Amino acid sequence: MSVRNRSLRMLAGTVSALALVLSFGSTSASAAPADGVAGKTVTSGWNDWSCKPSAEHPRPVVLVHGTTENSWDNWFVLAPYLVKRGYCVYSLDYGQLPGVPFFNGLGPIEKSAEQLSAFVDKVQQSAGARKVDLVGHSQGGGALPRYYLQFLGGAAKVDQLVGIAPSQHGTTASGLNRLVDGVPGLRKLVGKAVPAAEQQLAGSEFMKKLNANGDTVPGVKYTGIVTKYDEVVTPYKTQFFSGPNTRNVVVQDLCKLDVSMHLGVGTIDKIAFHEVANALDPAHATPTTCASALS
Repeated sequence: MSVRNRSLRMLAGTVSALALVLSFGSTSASAAPADGVAGKTVTSGWNDWSCKPSAEHPRPVVLVHGTTENSWDNWFVLAPYLVKRGYCVYSLDYGQLPGVPFFNGLGPIEKSAEQLSAFVDKVQQSAGARKVDLVGHSQGGGALPRYYLQFLGGAAKVDQLVGIAPSQHGTTASGLNRLVDGVPGLRKLVGKAVPAAEQQLAGSEFMKKLNANGDTVPGVKYTGIVTKYDEVVTPYKTQFFSGPNTRNVVVQDLCKLDVSMHLGVGTIDKIAFHEVANALDPAHATPTTCASALS
């Protein structure tokens, strides 16, 4: 095999590995259709467009999946968990690339933010709500909604953002960023193949723009829910929100037995989900302990 061909295979393998490390979820045979059209998503109790918010929970909850995830597989535990607690809950698909089914959250984050903006407008109109709450995992808990809040007028429509393992300050991807920056042209190649992956790497132009004016915008509350065992958004403390109206929680501070990594904390971790419920309704918050995993 020629040196050139070996180099090409190495680059292709690196791009694939990077996409996998930045993979904030898994596919599902029951995944929602890529267009995220209301009423077509296969769910259990959420995306009910006849739902009207109660006086106890007046704001609909919009769930925003992570990179490579979709509106179903990221939320098959959390969405019913919140529905049982009386919330109107909705999830969308965003960031599709042509010819790539099921894997969403891959396209340019700026375009994905436009999809989120349109979906929030639809939820507001359907529910008759002045504001919504956003709950997201990884890209969907940090980079994407923060762009929407800062640059697309989302702050007027959102009361709070709850980010589970939020990707928002640029990840080192467990060291893969050094490889990407060490091979000439590789960052550009990654950006063409999976734009959202490159944009979430430490040092990207997107991250520079996103963080130029701080983490927060006036009028919005922020909660970060983080696992110290995160292997995707690294170092894990880069996930913390800073600034006014922010709160950060490390799940191991609440339950030392919690060993969730990046995917688990956003899809099946009841410790994290109990903290989501506390953030959404702080007036009725209850202590989160290891026993919360059984609720």
